[in-house]
Amino acid sequence: MPLPFKLDHINLWMLEDGDGWTLVDTGINTDETRAAWDRVFDGRLGGKPVKRVIVTHFHPDHVGLAGWLCERFDVPLWMPYSEWATGRMLSRDTVEIAGPIFHAFYKAAGFGDDRLSIIDQRVGRYGNNISPIPAAVRRIAHGEEIEIGGRAWRVIEGNGHSPEHACLFCADLKVLISGDQILPKISPNVSVWPQEPHADPLGIFLDSLKRFTDLPADTLVLPSHNWPFRGLLERLDDLASHHVERLDESVAACVSHEAEGGATGADVLGHLFKRELDTHQMFFALGESVAHLHHLMTLGRVLREIDADGVYRFRSTAGAA
Repeated sequence: MPLPFKLDHINLWMLEDGDGWTLVDTGINTDETRAAWDRVFDGRLGGKPVKRVIVTHFHPDHVGLAGWLCERFDVPLWMPYSEWATGRMLSRDTVEIAGPIFHAFYKAAGFGDDRLSIIDQRVGRYGNNISPIPAAVRRIAHGEEIEIGGRAWRVIEGNGHSPEHACLFCADLKVLISGDQILPKISPNVSVWPQEPHADPLGIFLDSLKRFTDLPADTLVLPSHNWPFRGLLERLDDLASHHVERLDESVAACVSHEAEGGATGADVLGHLFKRELDTHQMFFALGESVAHLHHLMTLGRVLREIDADGVYRFRSTAGAA
């Protein structure tokens, strides 16, 4: 399905389920996506209805049309509870409600007035990208087995990219629907956000990857972006190694800014992301940069202090040497 971003697509999955279909993820709430679904309904469903909608997590490209689909087919939404609740909460955000915490977070991370001035354009936009999320949910949780088409699909919870990201593994088919938790070409966004400004999402992301290491080496992985792939265990190693490198680069950034009292999140962003970023990417990159700094704090490799301007600065515990 199309997305209106530089990452211009999302993979959605239809699982044949007896006399109907189970859908996994729904796409973003745009006329283009609705039209694409209409074409699917007209030609691909074989006259069989949708029986349920499963959503992996609350991001709008995944949950965006869940409400529309559930209402259209009068079916339940299956989703991790905290993902459902987060989506419901964010859909009610306004500039008046969330603006102050966004300004405080990005100022403390080192963004200047030029970037702070555009924050209000971003706050409260979540609800524009989704149809109303159903008021009730059928909770799914780690370790639960869901029967789809006569086969068991086990829920494996991932963390860090979102609170309780649900992946689905079918042992009979050796297929993993990985959502955004494990992607073949890019690393999932793992960010600190204003709603939880002192979190260590990278730590829980890396820990949660260990839940996938017991899956068969030849598992077919169906990700939400890019192509299906095999080589799950190698990809898990690649993701862990990538973040080890990024952590080392973040420490080096802190050392290089020692004379200024340490590096800000915005300083580290400049070290980690060399390419030109659009506004959407810049805010995600800042969140990732702060996530690496917070995990370094957990590891005891950096210290955080607040300067006279209310900006957090991070210093290497190994000093400037």
